[in-house]
Amino acid sequence: MSIDLNTARETFEASVDFTVGLEEEFAVLDPETLALVPRFDELRDAAAADPVLAESIAGELIASEIEIRSGRGEDFHEAVARQRDRRRRLFALASSRGAALGATGTHPLSDYREQPIIDTEHYRRLDQDLRYVAWRNNTFSLHVHVGVHGADRAVRVCDRLRPVLPLLLAISANSPYLDEQDSGLHSARSQAFTRSFPRCGVPDSYGSWSAFAAYVDFLLRTRSVVEYTQLWWSIRPHVDFGTVEVRICDAQTTAGESESLAALIVACIAQATRDDDEGVPFEDPPGRLIEENLWRAIRYGRDGHLIDLGRVEAYPAAEAPGRLLEWSAPARAELALEPALPELNGAQRQRRMIDAGAEPAEVFAAAVRETRETYAQEVVA
Repeated sequence: MSIDLNTARETFEASVDFTVGLEEEFAVLDPETLALVPRFDELRDAAAADPVLAESIAGELIASEIEIRSGRGEDFHEAVARQRDRRRRLFALASSRGAALGATGTHPLSDYREQPIIDTEHYRRLDQDLRYVAWRNNTFSLHVHVGVHGADRAVRVCDRLRPVLPLLLAISANSPYLDEQDSGLHSARSQAFTRSFPRCGVPDSYGSWSAFAAYVDFLLRTRSVVEYTQLWWSIRPHVDFGTVEVRICDAQTTAGESESLAALIVACIAQATRDDDEGVPFEDPPGRLIEENLWRAIRYGRDGHLIDLGRVEAYPAAEAPGRLLEWSAPARAELALEPALPELNGAQRQRRMIDAGAEPAEVFAAAVRETRETYAQEVVA
């Protein structure tokens, strides 16, 4: 888990453009009450009977959370096919063990103070280093890895995508609840995680691998971190895989939303890579300007307004998907990516129910039904 920067650079120099890896996080639930239940260890041990599933699941901080990983796909379509198979296996396993799985950015009902942290060296360290910040983080998200050849190129792609991150968050917002109440936010997950963890949110712009490596070296020399996973930025060049990893998005309630959002992220990374290769001009905005859009995405999601930083004018956040689809059209055509995002995202659907007078338990139960009906398909032998 330590960081070897020389090896990391070599990993990027050997990386292949536009390979894809998907990671989806799910809440482990009691099927009757839909409360969080700490059964990760049980599910992990039971998964040992299925070699495909055993190598694809991972723990994520709390024992009432489980992650499923596609592994490397040579393109987006292969990654999705791999992920669908692994999801089916996971949902079948959970059902056979009397557990349910949920996919929203936060859990609206269960008390974070009652969720035990899983017993691994990494998470024991996290517990000791972060204390309340770690305990409070009962959140669930979607991560997308895309291969980018060349270390300098990967860093520049991350730089170009910094102003895109708030748009992706607004599109993906799916967590209005926190601490058993309506938070008034569209992505309470981002407030609880992105705003609390160190080295999180929108990173600085680095311009080159040497500048990025100097920053990581500073963190290592000062004992601020001992492993790369302690850099929780919403986008990062992943030193183990030679990928650009986007981590800004809430978990998606339906499989179709998750896949379409992942396709859009892959398209954005590929388009940023193409723009860098072609020398398309890029005005690197200060972090303070991107932060204004990040807050708007957290607070209002697709129901609010975002700022066109170039024009210095607001526009409806509902236009964010169209803007990203238009910009990424060349890359989408090359990679045969056709995201089909719904008219209303998860937070908007939940908030419509809230506004109609539904209780938190009703809203969450509807989301869990959507998750079960779209992710839990029959396992293909």
